Amino acid sequence: MKLLRRLAWLAAIPVLLGVCAALIAAAAPAASAAPLPSSPQNGWVRIAHLSPEAPAMDAYLYPFGDPAHPTVLKDVSYGDVSAYMALAPGQYTLAMRGFGAPASSHPALVSSFMVGAKTAYTVAALGPDPGLRVEVLQDQLTAPKGQALVRVVQGSVKDANVSVSYGSATLATQLAFGSATSYAAVAPGVRSVKVTASGDAPTVTTSLRLTANSVHTLVVLDGSSGLTTDVLTDAMGSQLMPAGGAATGFGGTALRPSADLLPWLALTLAGGLLIAAGVAGFGWPRRSATLLRAVAGVGQHPAQVGDHLDVDVLAFGGIEVFQLVP
Repeated sequence: MKLLRRLAWLAAIPVLLGVCAALIAAAAPAASAAPLPSSPQNGWVRIAHLSPEAPAMDAYLYPFGDPAHPTVLKDVSYGDVSAYMALAPGQYTLAMRGFGAPASSHPALVSSFMVGAKTAYTVAALGPDPGLRVEVLQDQLTAPKGQALVRVVQGSVKDANVSVSYGSATLATQLAFGSATSYAAVAPGVRSVKVTASGDAPTVTTSLRLTANSVHTLVVLDGSSGLTTDVLTDAMGSQLMPAGGAATGFGGTALRPSADLLPWLALTLAGGLLIAAGVAGFGWPRRSATLLRAVAGVGQHPAQVGDHLDVDVLAFGGIEVFQLVP
């Protein structure tokens, strides 16, 4: 009888393998949905939270009409800018929910936009809360030879209009909240950046080094004690894709997509095989135990308190599970 039982379990192992393989195959599209393969026709998108009155949010980015496998950025707060994500050309949707809100909940902000081949974009949540909106800015990837390009994005709500200069070059004059300038060509080197508000706020001065053939976005933000700036690197040198990093802030941090399920499914598969082998009687230690509590029965015979029974010992994370053996 024991031999027949073990043979039956051995026959069931291929079925277990097939079920686990099917689970892995079904999960593979979801696991690979976030990172897209490199392609010379890809576009690039980065997500920015530039609304000082809006709380931290979770950003969901997915192809238009296909929200099942999004790239998810968790806990995106004011001033955060993601690294660039490579996307195949086409239409995409950005949905933003409150931090920690269920993926099935209604988004606080949703907008669709087009991604073109070999083109980079900054998709920013801008405006007061309520009144939040999405602004899609096309990023430039090359600068005139020997020069640097800079533009300004106004993300300060405390000072509705700001003026910005880089050395002797004026980059923005009375730029309104939620607006962006065009790129301006400037000489590379170390210069002073001055941000002047329209009210009584003091002028903020910082030092900025720009290299030749680089492209940057200077973001004006509300700080704890006045205006502050964040400098994003849009492109560097003659490379064909954007640089993706930021000089300060969140911009250079990697995205935080959902964890890959495949290793866990592989672990499930291995565990299933080990359990099947153990039940079939291969490799599990066996002990003799005294029955302390009456049970319904083992095999065809009722078990009584004080009986000595054989048990299979299955160990899971240091916890031993005892299985009665008829």
